[in-house]
Amino acid sequence: MLMRARRSWCGVWWLAAAVAVLVFAAMPGRAQMGGMGVSTASAFSIPATAQMTPAALHALLQAGGKQKPMMLQVGSHVLFQEAHIPGSVYAGPGAEASGLERLESAMKGVPKNRFVVIYCGCCPWSHCPNMGPAFAKLRSLGFTHVKALYLAHNFGADWAHAGYQVASGN
Repeated sequence: MLMRARRSWCGVWWLAAAVAVLVFAAMPGRAQMGGMGVSTASAFSIPATAQMTPAALHALLQAGGKQKPMMLQVGSHVLFQEAHIPGSVYAGPGAEASGLERLESAMKGVPKNRFVVIYCGCCPWSHCPNMGPAFAKLRSLGFTHVKALYLAHNFGADWAHAGYQVASGN
C-alpha cells in the first residue's frame, strides 16, 4: 500500500513538473530570454502576415514608381559576399549579439515606418538561427513595417536558382 502511494505521488510530481515546463516555455517573451541578450526566437516566431515570398519581393523590386524597401541581409558575411539581393545592406548575423548591434546601428536615423525586408538564406527556414532574432530586434526598436523574406530552402535555391538578380562582394 505504501509503495502504491509513493508511485502515485511520484506520478503526480512528474506530471506537475511537465506542466510547469510547458507553461514556462509558452510564456510571452520567453523566446527573448537567450544568453547575452540575444533572442532565441526561431524563424517560426515570425507571423505569416510578416513574411513575403521571393516572387512577391522580386515583383516589388521590378515595379516602377514604388518606393523600394530597405533590404537587410541578416546572415553570414561570407554568404553576403558570395551572393545577395542587389541594393541590400549587410546587417550582421541575427543570431549573434554583435550582429544585432550592427543591425541596430544600421537602423539609426531610419524612420520607424520605413518598409524593411530582412533575409538570410543560410539554411532552410526551419533551421535558420538569424531571422527570428533579427525580426524581434527590429520590432523592439519600434519598426512597424518589417517583412521577412521566406526562403524555404536557402538563398541559392529559392532566389538565385529561381533566376532573380544577385550581386556579389561587399
